[in-house]
Amino acid sequence: MMFRVHCLLTALTITSFNICKGEECEQITDLDLKHSIIGTPLTVRLILYTRENATCGKLLSNNDPFATPTFKPYRPCTFLIHGYRPTGSPPVWMHTMVKTMLNRSDVNAIVVDWNRGATNINYFQVVKNTRPVADIITQFIQKANVPLSSIHMIGISLGAHISGFTGANFNGSIGRITALDPAGPSFRGNSPDERLDPTDAQFVDALHTDMDAFGYRDSLGHIDYYANGGSDQPGCPKTILSGSKYFKCDHQRSVFLYLDSMNDSRQITAYPCSDYSDFLDGKCLNCKRFNSSGCPVFGYDVIEWKEVLLRLGQTTTFFTTNKEAPFCKSGYQVEIVSWNLEVRWGTITITLQNSTQEIQTQINHKSFQFQQFTKTTLFAQFERDVDSVEKITLKYVTSNVLTPRYKLRILRFRLTPLKKGLRPMCRYDLLLEENKDVTFRPIPCHHSNF
Repeated sequence: MMFRVHCLLTALTITSFNICKGEECEQITDLDLKHSIIGTPLTVRLILYTRENATCGKLLSNNDPFATPTFKPYRPCTFLIHGYRPTGSPPVWMHTMVKTMLNRSDVNAIVVDWNRGATNINYFQVVKNTRPVADIITQFIQKANVPLSSIHMIGISLGAHISGFTGANFNGSIGRITALDPAGPSFRGNSPDERLDPTDAQFVDALHTDMDAFGYRDSLGHIDYYANGGSDQPGCPKTILSGSKYFKCDHQRSVFLYLDSMNDSRQITAYPCSDYSDFLDGKCLNCKRFNSSGCPVFGYDVIEWKEVLLRLGQTTTFFTTNKEAPFCKSGYQVEIVSWNLEVRWGTITITLQNSTQEIQTQINHKSFQFQQFTKTTLFAQFERDVDSVEKITLKYVTSNVLTPRYKLRILRFRLTPLKKGLRPMCRYDLLLEENKDVTFRPIPCHHSNF
């Protein structure tokens, strides 16, 4: 009786409450560099999180999934699969992704802990372990008897190919595979049955952020996203002097971009395009082939574009991001018609202002040609939105240093927000002198052939 009273009193704190109930929370295996040096034999643990136990993982039994009370087969299952762990530490992002996912959807969130097997300085041995991991996940799915179409696998790096191998075991019947910077080393040039490919699930979406190092360069899904061209992410170190972050930042950025996409207010538009250069030049902003759906979004909610993407076949898309969250940028189509008699070359800087905000962008990835009575289309991307733009400032810049300053005479300037429902802004008859700001108030646009 006294023991029961003691438990009742101490239940006022979470810690004491867990002690009284005997509740144990599972964590991803935590190893260190010494384990990597000696190598670790493969062990796979499946840790379940649901809305009932969102912060306390429960170990699932491969032989009897239903032995864990919070596992409900009527819920969709989402598997989170990490990649190579050369230092043995658990992924820093895993708990955040589980929490964010459960906030969005009532699912069985299953963390696939294969840290014993992923921790090894011998990367090639870790690659050999990917198929056995997929086989263990396959066995669990078979015994859980959940609808295959309700399964979503999110695989990071090597985890992307584990997802693919698992999907292939079910002849591509699982619902969705999301590949976050799928691993390149040991997989580049492999045939489809030796890596992730679009036939491994009903829908496969893949993000590329480090294709020139740890990631995979070519398309792997029904839709492939190349963030900032697929390599060299903004805010990541450019030299080895930054230490380990130099090696992992681009690769790891894929996870944080996907996490950010799970926030409804931060959706990034992805533009189907043949290459990154054409995208930056503003040649791929028209998404009429996607009908009323418009351009697909990146990330968690792209499933809403599933049917149109399956109809179109493999689609390659591009987008750019900020250095940190929120990563989404605000895009505008810029149209400039000049009336100089001679061709002018240069770049444009645009500043948008209202009573409380000011943002600026430089469209300077190359020098653009401005020819008389010819429309030059540019793509302007700002770090954030500015509501109710009151003033616009333009600056025309060239690399000219030896001759007199050039002037760019603009017959029409048109700035069109790519966000639906916003009207374009115009100005007519402007004179831009090289390296000098010209500020004006935008006016409504008139119909014109230019």
